[in-house]
Amino acid sequence: MRRRVNEGRRKKRFSCIYISLAVGLLGLGFLVFMIHQQNPDSGSSLRKLEDHLEDSTMSSRLNFTEEMLSINSFTRQLGDQMVLAKAYVVIAKENNNLQLAWELSAQIRACQLLLSRAANRGTPVTIQEAEPIMKEFSSLIFQARDLHYDSVTMIMKSKAQIQALEERANAAVVQSTTFGQLAAEAVPKSLYCLAMLLTLDWATHADLRDRITQNQQSPKLTNNSFYHFVVFSDNIIGTSVAVNSTVQNAHHPEQIVFHIVTDSVNYGGMQIWFGQNQFNGAAIEVQNIDSFFWLNASYVPVLKQLQDSDTQNYYFKTSGQDAKRTFKFRNPKYLSILNHLRFYIPEVYPELEKVVFLDDDVVVQKDLTELFVVDLHGNVNGAVETCLESFHRYHKYLNFSHPKIHSDFDPQACGWAFGMNVFDLVAWKKANVTSKYHYWQEQNVDRTLWKLGTLPPGLLTFYGLTEPLDRRWHILGLGYDPSVDSELINSGAVVHFNGNLKPWLKLAISRYRPLWEKYVDYSHPYLQQCNIH
Repeated sequence: MRRRVNEGRRKKRFSCIYISLAVGLLGLGFLVFMIHQQNPDSGSSLRKLEDHLEDSTMSSRLNFTEEMLSINSFTRQLGDQMVLAKAYVVIAKENNNLQLAWELSAQIRACQLLLSRAANRGTPVTIQEAEPIMKEFSSLIFQARDLHYDSVTMIMKSKAQIQALEERANAAVVQSTTFGQLAAEAVPKSLYCLAMLLTLDWATHADLRDRITQNQQSPKLTNNSFYHFVVFSDNIIGTSVAVNSTVQNAHHPEQIVFHIVTDSVNYGGMQIWFGQNQFNGAAIEVQNIDSFFWLNASYVPVLKQLQDSDTQNYYFKTSGQDAKRTFKFRNPKYLSILNHLRFYIPEVYPELEKVVFLDDDVVVQKDLTELFVVDLHGNVNGAVETCLESFHRYHKYLNFSHPKIHSDFDPQACGWAFGMNVFDLVAWKKANVTSKYHYWQEQNVDRTLWKLGTLPPGLLTFYGLTEPLDRRWHILGLGYDPSVDSELINSGAVVHFNGNLKPWLKLAISRYRPLWEKYVDYSHPYLQQCNIH
């Protein structure tokens, strides 16, 4: 019984202790609450104290900028060795020493890991940490130098590599120029197919040939109350787009007359194509340049020069020294009499008074008949100037070190574009323009005034006789510049695919192709048969 009494007393004593502890905790909580109510900023003061302690800790951490600038810093020494090791890794790989390259790369990774750990903990690299890596770096770098990977060797090898790369780059440029020029000059198989099918029809269907010939004897051809356009080309599909886009955008296509001149190879195909297809009532005449018997070497300086052996060697003889220049100059269009026929328009069409000349790589987007009422102020040639940039001025096309050029022409005179030109043939005859062209061609027999093409002699021939047209009449660059402004293209009356990237070639700029394809009738059976798309 005594034990049970003691146990009861012990239970009472523990209950008193628990009650006293609970009362004390409640009192302490009440005291803290009262203090907080009397001083509400005490919590923020505590946070400020914690922030101050944290800032003090951060300020005592490692400053890596100062560490890398310190002469005695192990971090800096490791960084320098790592940079040198990276250079030797490249050299070792080039010399097929893969074992050395692997060992250097392993030490570089170990060094990077050590520097990363030091940055994370905020303390400098110690000598105990750096010494093993630095010793290994030193051993490997010494090994690399012992293999003659020294600075002189590195410099010599770098020079040799740079020279080799320059030679490869020059060879690639020449190759690219060559292939690009060949691609631009070559007639695609599909277009050759079309020309052959049309020529076959011309040769085998005498009744069709007679009917087309009679239809082309229209009185419109010499009537100056109509709007006359001329195209000189051996490209059937290109000429078709130029004609089709012109008549489709004309307000009165029945008042339009097209005069086309081609060579004997494409004459029959041109006749069939434009004789069988309808072009909204426009009259179309096709002539063979070989029928112009006055175009001979005794009258035309270009034909005379082409008979000269020196000229033939210059333009057609390939040599390694000037291969790039030769391929550029061997483009047939520069030497083709079809290209130079533009300087004989009054002799080809003696009854006409004003014409609009178009290249076969243009697309017409607006009515061009308004050009016939543009006032040329007595000038012969109406053209869009191209001197928005300095490289389209006269000094970029002509040799101004020659006294004949230097004395008579302004090097800063503005160039202009062939491809869409208004020619006043009455003023042409009055100014005797063709004789001026002959004079300058004869002066350039040794190719010292300009190299090749029709634009340089055109700039000389029409100097002081050219009326600037609004730029929107003729938008250039679609055959070489992929970044012509879209708004400028949309506002242009004529867009010109001048350059090597013609719209009928696979290498054409895809962004501009729809402008040209819009005027190609792909449903034509011959186009489908020749896979023209």
